[in-house]
Amino acid sequence: MADKKKSLNGYYATTFLIGLGFFTMGLMDPLYDNYIPMFLGYYIESSSLIGTVMTLDNILAIFLIPVFSALSDRTRTRIGRRMPYIVTLLPLTAIFFALVPFSALESFIVLFLTIFFLNIFKQAVRGPVVALMPDMVPADLRSEANGVINTMGGLATILGTILLARLMDVPVSIPRFGAVDKVLAFPVASVFVIIAVILLFAFVKERNSTVSTAEEREAKDKEPLLQSLKEIFAKKEKSAHLILLSLLGWFIAYQGILPFIGVYTMDELGTSAGTAALSSGMVGVAYAAFAVPSGKVAHRYGRRRTIRAALLAIVIVLLLVFLHGTLTGGMDPTFRLISFWILLFLFGIFWVTVVTNSFPMLWQMADYQTMGVYTGAYYFFSQLASIIAPPIAGGAIDLFGYPALFLFGLLFMAIAFILMRFVHRGEPSA
Repeated sequence: MADKKKSLNGYYATTFLIGLGFFTMGLMDPLYDNYIPMFLGYYIESSSLIGTVMTLDNILAIFLIPVFSALSDRTRTRIGRRMPYIVTLLPLTAIFFALVPFSALESFIVLFLTIFFLNIFKQAVRGPVVALMPDMVPADLRSEANGVINTMGGLATILGTILLARLMDVPVSIPRFGAVDKVLAFPVASVFVIIAVILLFAFVKERNSTVSTAEEREAKDKEPLLQSLKEIFAKKEKSAHLILLSLLGWFIAYQGILPFIGVYTMDELGTSAGTAALSSGMVGVAYAAFAVPSGKVAHRYGRRRTIRAALLAIVIVLLLVFLHGTLTGGMDPTFRLISFWILLFLFGIFWVTVVTNSFPMLWQMADYQTMGVYTGAYYFFSQLASIIAPPIAGGAIDLFGYPALFLFGLLFMAIAFILMRFVHRGEPSA
């Protein structure tokens, strides 16, 4: 019986289809992170101020993701509890995403408003998209299932940063502006998002939640949202608290570095705008290639042990990235760029290992009634990190130059590594 439980074979098709929701996020997020700072740069000179504007999506996310995740816990419709949010909010997200580069040509106000509405829809739908998988996959298989889903996100990152990003170098003719570049990738990505939504709705069938089961009636009787969130932090056993603080640390590191990688490769390594996104693409390739194996490793050796080993490896990789500029300063530009990509590929291997297995640890501490609440808590802390990190990282660059960015990341990854030592729950048997 135990061996049968360990097989994901019966859930691969469902997991793959659910992964289409993650695919949409993986497609949009790297384009957003790489090119929104460039668009803002049309109007803003300070890296610190650009970093501050880049926190807009995170400020909205810190409120919207927990609220809509918990709301979806309580939603009852014929198409399920997560799907109503997915089929309405994701298409709206796609529309505003397509408009971003065109709004950047108009004015700062038009660009800002487009980004604002894009993020309202994108952050509101993120929680229901993520919570769909643990609703439909058994607890002991969620690390492996999350690996499959993260592979989908990684493939989308590859598509976005390696293929679609090349379209940013292709000029298109726009009325009033003539032939301009840095436009085409966004509307093309939006078409993929719409297709993914159609497939997700057509083939993933949630439970008809207009018919209440005893489990769902109990969910309706739970305390309101804020009380549900308080329940997480009222627990005497502190593993949930510690893993949330740990992910705060590793996301501060990641979200501090990520928005400036594209600009770094242009300013320091001399790439074009289209090639700049390939740096994030290296992380995406590793993400796609190692998400499933990292879930299998955690299944065998334990989630906490796997995450801690990956965090330690990231600290080492970031130290090498910090030294990279100095060690390769007088070398051939092509070698400098390729060696930098290799380091980012290694970073991606260990980063996907952390991300793939941390969500299942939190889900293991939840039940059916609170799955969305725990999903929201995860995003509350990850988005809090995204608010904190970019302005500080941008300020560090302004004061000390780009190498300070990687020391910043190294420090917070090390803090996360230490905190994870004291997490004692989150394994399938715990």
